[in-house]
Amino acid sequence: MDSGIKAEDLPKWDLTSIYPSFDSPEYRRDLKLLTEKIAVFLKLLEEPLPANFGSKGCGMFAALLTLIRAYEEAGNLGENLSAYAEAIYTADTRDSQALTEINAIEAAALPLGKGVVIFRNRLVEAKDLVLKALDTEAALKPYGFFIRESLEKAAYQMSPELEDLANDLSRSGGDAWQRLQEAISSTITAPWDTATGEWKTVIALRDLAHSPDRSVRERAYRAELEAWKSMEIPLTASLNGVKGTALTMDKRRGWKSALQKSVFQSRLSEKALETLIAAMEKSLPLFRRYLKAKASLLGLKTCAFYDLFAPVGNVSKKWTWTEAAEFIIRQFTAFDPDMGAFARKAVSRSWIDAPGREGKIGGAYCTGFPLAGRLGEHLRGESRILCNFDGSSDSVFTLAHELGHGWHHELIRDLSRVQSAYPMTLAETASIFAETIVFEGALEAADNDGDRLALIEGNLKDCCQVIVDILSRFYFERVLFDRRDKAELNPEELCALMIDAQKKTYGDGLDPDLLHPYMWAVKSHYYSPGLAFYNYPYAFGQLFSLGLFARSKQEGPSFAGAYREMLRLTGQAAAADVAKSALFNIENKAFWQDGIALIAGRIEEFEKL
Repeated sequence: MDSGIKAEDLPKWDLTSIYPSFDSPEYRRDLKLLTEKIAVFLKLLEEPLPANFGSKGCGMFAALLTLIRAYEEAGNLGENLSAYAEAIYTADTRDSQALTEINAIEAAALPLGKGVVIFRNRLVEAKDLVLKALDTEAALKPYGFFIRESLEKAAYQMSPELEDLANDLSRSGGDAWQRLQEAISSTITAPWDTATGEWKTVIALRDLAHSPDRSVRERAYRAELEAWKSMEIPLTASLNGVKGTALTMDKRRGWKSALQKSVFQSRLSEKALETLIAAMEKSLPLFRRYLKAKASLLGLKTCAFYDLFAPVGNVSKKWTWTEAAEFIIRQFTAFDPDMGAFARKAVSRSWIDAPGREGKIGGAYCTGFPLAGRLGEHLRGESRILCNFDGSSDSVFTLAHELGHGWHHELIRDLSRVQSAYPMTLAETASIFAETIVFEGALEAADNDGDRLALIEGNLKDCCQVIVDILSRFYFERVLFDRRDKAELNPEELCALMIDAQKKTYGDGLDPDLLHPYMWAVKSHYYSPGLAFYNYPYAFGQLFSLGLFARSKQEGPSFAGAYREMLRLTGQAAAADVAKSALFNIENKAFWQDGIALIAGRIEEFEKL
């Protein structure tokens, strides 16, 4: 579908405030400095923590602070360098120098992983004294959550030598498999028009799922499936490699399962995840009702998978880049003027890469740079956003979503590295809350039923993806780990598992003969060797953000300050404690049902319209 948006009219990001180029003195200086800072950290770790508190800069208390600060200096450098190289690579996966630099950064940062393992062991060796220091030394209190979590993580790690080997092997193992999926998915093409010889990327084909013409949607769907099938062998090898790596490493580190590790990484309790999944399952009949209503509106007996994104209502509006940016800024400003000012800064300083193009990965993301280099001086914190803007309302909401991540980064950039490391669940809460603000603003501005219908259906479509499709991905990954633990899977088995997962969640809401068997190849989240089950955090964020938005409506402008404080807490507490600061109990089924109830209200309005 031709969006009418010209690539030359869309902004590309400017990374020169991070580093002018890979060949610049600033980049080369920091790459060298990374090695030096890690060496300092490792040198400090050669001796156990002193067995006394000491005084005047001596003893365990001072040594612990010195260690944490040394770790942060090295970690910030590594993250800054890595985020820069990854940004260039994801904007053009054909950039061979970017891939070379990613490998060089990984090699330089490798010893830091070993150092973190030794650091945790040092904490365990002096555990009683360390915990006493946390209770008595005011200067250590900001690091309390990090230290206690590090003590917990120490129970799930191998020896420093084995961890060092595992990290080294991952560069040419699990991480390489992940990059293979990125490269294939960003460049794979399929024939579109034999008369003209036109080919389309799978990213462009997936965009055609939004076409108002069903024949175009179906044609794009079938071309996309053929494209994925043509690459099923390398992608199957990639997925088997990633999950095999994860299984081996998780067992060696003492995790009972990949899901147990994921829950820990998300800073959730098992009870909280169970109640979330139960609420998602309970909502399935509700979403099937929505899909049946949509089928009726489209004049269909049942929706096919390629009808999920079919537009309804008044969908003629196309947003220019300027209109989209200004609308988001206005909505953010109405909630919190500082949030609006941040969005304007991100737009005016060229922090966003918007045009879609061959070689650029699909989807969208926000990345943070803990160090932004200007004239040789390190200034803390900038963000960059990659998206594929096409002028649709969906792309406007996606931009708002990523700016929500950026606002989160902005609010914590003055905190130390260990105070600002937040989990996936809370990351998605910030982004989806920002998206909700913009959606509600668009809904309020709608002046006719056609516009309102299109917006509500678009929101329900997104909620359906975040609840129903995410649940199918959760089911798929859970079975995938179980099966991969016994043997490698072939493409037919992966497709069968995906179809089964989709049938369990979509049920009679979709035509069972027209599902998407290659969704395992599409979604990059499956291909991270160190981060499994990156699916349910979106559902967490969706329902949590709905609760936050409802509270913001009750409290009015004063809620913006409370929201800022909650986001600043996200790196310093478990998810349940962060939720408590917002007066929510995420282990209570009623909390999740409240979010589902808000969606149910939108479905009722959709049916009436």
